[in-house]
Formats: sequence, C-alpha cells, structure tokens
Amino acid sequence: MKISIYILLLPLPLTLIIFFLVFSLQPTTVTIPPTPVNPTYSSGDLKIRPGYASYESYIQRQLNKTLNPKLRKIWTTSDWERKVQVFAKFFQLLKQRQLLHNHSKALSIGARVGQEVEALRRVGVSDSVGIDLVPCPPLVIKGDFHNLRPFDNDTFDFEFSNVFDHALYPHKFVAEIERTLKPDGVCVLHVALSGRPDKYSANDLFSVKPLVEMFKGSKLVHIRKVDGFGLDTEVVFRKKKIFKPFLSRKDI
Repeated sequence: MKISIYILLLPLPLTLIIFFLVFSLQPTTVTIPPTPVNPTYSSGDLKIRPGYASYESYIQRQLNKTLNPKLRKIWTTSDWERKVQVFAKFFQLLKQRQLLHNHSKALSIGARVGQEVEALRRVGVSDSVGIDLVPCPPLVIKGDFHNLRPFDNDTFDFEFSNVFDHALYPHKFVAEIERTLKPDGVCVLHVALSGRPDKYSANDLFSVKPLVEMFKGSKLVHIRKVDGFGLDTEVVFRKKKIFKPFLSRKDI
C-alpha cells in the first residue's frame, strides 16, 4: 500500500488514527478448513463410515475397486457365467412371484460389468440396462447412483441393486430409485445384515428398518434370506401408485 508523504507530516496521534482507519478497511481473507463430507455418526441401524474429505475422494475410492484390472478380468472371465446364473435364478423367482415380467423396463444399479443385466436378458427381460461409475458397453452405461441423471422420472418398472452398502448418501440413493421407478414399480435390494460388506463399503446396515423409513413412497413387499455373494437379505419394495418424490433432481 502506498502512503502519502503528507500523512507522515501530520501530528503523530492523527497519523495513527488515519493508519488504523486505512488498514481496518482492507479486506481480510479467512481460511476455513474443509469439512469432511461424512463425519462419523450413528443413526440407529444405519452407520455411515467416516474418512472422506470430499465427494471426489469417495468417488476415487469406489473407482479403485471398479477399475482394478485384476478384478475386472475376473468379473468378465472366470466369474462371469457363475454370477450370471445365480442372478438369473434370483430374477426367475421374482418373475414367478409376479414382481418382474418380460415386458418390464429394468435397471440394475451399480452393475459393474453387467452380470445382472445379462441375467435379466437371459430370463426374458430384454429391455434391461445397468449403470455404474465406469461404463461397460453394451450392458452398462456411465452414471452415479446418487443422481441418476440419464433417466427421467417414472422410467422403470423394475430396479435391482446389490450395492446399497456403497452409498455414501443412502437417502439420495433411495430417493433416486423412487424418482425413476414408475408408480407400482418394484425395487429389489440385496443387502448384508449379518456380516459386514467389503472394505470399499461406505455404510453399514444392521436391520431393514432404515430402508423402510427411507422408502417413503413405497410399501414393503417382502424380506427373505438369500446367498448373494456376501449379501444375506433380499428386501423388496413396490412404489405407491400416487407418490410425489420428496427430493427432486435438483436437490440431489
């Protein structure tokens, strides 16, 4: 800052007052430390795991698994047919219970390389697609399950996911399912209640109660035990025929 020499010639008390006024009017920069995106907290039977400084760091951790070359090779080779057959059995049973139909428009959320989508198509649900952070054409397109931006409201008749434990914001995960499901549409989740999911999980679920509370626009259809690659419980919801989502896309 340039101070006029004429100010320095003024009596000392007056000079100090002028200096004080000049400096007090200068803008002050305050550095605020970043707030963790998910501070540790406990909410009944659903706990969010701590440790993410930003949403970007959370995404990067998920990508560390999804892009792991060894895992992707296993998923697309030795693991492929085994998982497709297991998923096909799950979906065939859902068809028998009239929760899934050949004419259903279906979405698999967190589909990785698309075993679930392939299984849906094999049991006759041809209009099926998956979504994941990393696309795997032609079965899986790119997207974030916290914000299913590629899809409009009331798009799907059926949605399946076995990655609820990877949701950093479970309420947004659920809200996007309810937004994109058609009225009377069905959502099937495979979750772990007895054991803990893998190290990349972002939350831990200890009962179905938090799910029932979050699925505000849906009714619980059934709960049953399954053996789904480390996940032990199948929870099925049906979206109410008249439902106004409590979170719009712009809120996500």
